[in-house]
Amino acid sequence: MSNPFRALPSITQLLEHPILVAARDQHSSDAITAAARAEVEALRTALAAGTSPNLDLAAAAERVASRLASAAVPAIRTVINATGIVLHTNLGRSPLHEDAARAAYEAGRSYLNLELDLTTGIRSSRQDAVRAGIRAITGAEAATAVNNCAAATVIVLRALATQREVIVSRGQLIEIGGSFRIPDIMAVSGATLREVGTTNITRLADYEAAIGPNTAAIMRVHTSNYRVRGFTKAVELPELVLLGKKHNLPVIDDAGSGQAVDLAPFGLQGEPLVSAGIAAGANLVLFSGDKLLGGPQAGIIAGKANHIARIERDPLMRAFRLDKMTLAALEATLRLYRDPAKALREIPTLRMLTTPPEELQRRSEAFAERLRTIPGVTVEVRNDVAYVGGGSLPDVAVPTVVLAVTVVGLSEAELAARLRTGTPAVVGRVQEGKLLLDLRAVFPRQEDELAGAIQKTSEG
Repeated sequence: MSNPFRALPSITQLLEHPILVAARDQHSSDAITAAARAEVEALRTALAAGTSPNLDLAAAAERVASRLASAAVPAIRTVINATGIVLHTNLGRSPLHEDAARAAYEAGRSYLNLELDLTTGIRSSRQDAVRAGIRAITGAEAATAVNNCAAATVIVLRALATQREVIVSRGQLIEIGGSFRIPDIMAVSGATLREVGTTNITRLADYEAAIGPNTAAIMRVHTSNYRVRGFTKAVELPELVLLGKKHNLPVIDDAGSGQAVDLAPFGLQGEPLVSAGIAAGANLVLFSGDKLLGGPQAGIIAGKANHIARIERDPLMRAFRLDKMTLAALEATLRLYRDPAKALREIPTLRMLTTPPEELQRRSEAFAERLRTIPGVTVEVRNDVAYVGGGSLPDVAVPTVVLAVTVVGLSEAELAARLRTGTPAVVGRVQEGKLLLDLRAVFPRQEDELAGAIQKTSEG
């Protein structure tokens, strides 16, 4: 019996094949050689496993070319978000306003006065770019920003409570996703967690009973990504502030998602305004930049000037600091809040979340008619609900309108997979045997691409 390994194409044979000779116009010789080696190794592994791979030289060269093409595609690329989840963590949360995206682009391609006062010619702080904007939306004395809200928590506790106790209700010991938990974050900071109350009931007396000579702060953590219902009680922030003043302890308010304008009139209730914590007297308020604020990823810290100064002196501030592109995008986002009505209209996250159902209905009906002209495609417009995402407003079901799409010859899972792996990539949600596409988070400029993606899928 002949040895099948002798039939393996050699690296040299592959590199000299016309398909890979032509590939030299677009790829380096090192990249082509590496792809050829990977293909031969894959064939060798398949033979060793007892399978019968296609050892034809031309077929192997085609596969090498496919490997090269796949490697040339950026790992991170734009996706059409047709899930209806506006703050989809896996899809990057908030899309930036054009002003913010342009500011980040210009900052990335140019030199800029990141840490230079152009008036005096002396060194300045990179935080100067965002301080005024944060103070404006919060009403705080001072402000700073780091690279996410977990980092904000770490550096605040490290600056104010290293080797001392911070009192937190057991009902607020949240996990923020990716197995990152408040107790673990506190441990990293060097602070000691002092739990009080129970999961469902924590009273003011529980906090006061826990205060001792080693207490450094009282912390309230907004339960952004879950709610406790039924027989439950929590201490409101103004009461904690009074308790803190009584015992000369700072009160830290982790406000979570960072709502800067009131979304309650749009049926989106349950997230605290970032200005409310400052108004209630909290010494520090922490919140995210890339959730309900609608900006880039950032952990924003607002509050008393003396506490902010201590935080900015901490050596970790350099490790957690924002880069120039994020600072530029955050500053541009904060500028939009000078006119709250404009922010609601123009910041993509806010505009998407507050889109009236009747507007979605009109848009969905028009798009459905367009899809119905594609052979083999069936579309049904139906009412449904979506969720905000990003750990925000977990129990608020947002009324929405979806397109239930089917394509002849494809199951809903196959259709979803083809759209997800196509160009452009389209992500919807599969429910009750249908692929549902929600236009809430689809930009109007993406509708042509979305229709084209569905047409390509229907054509096989």
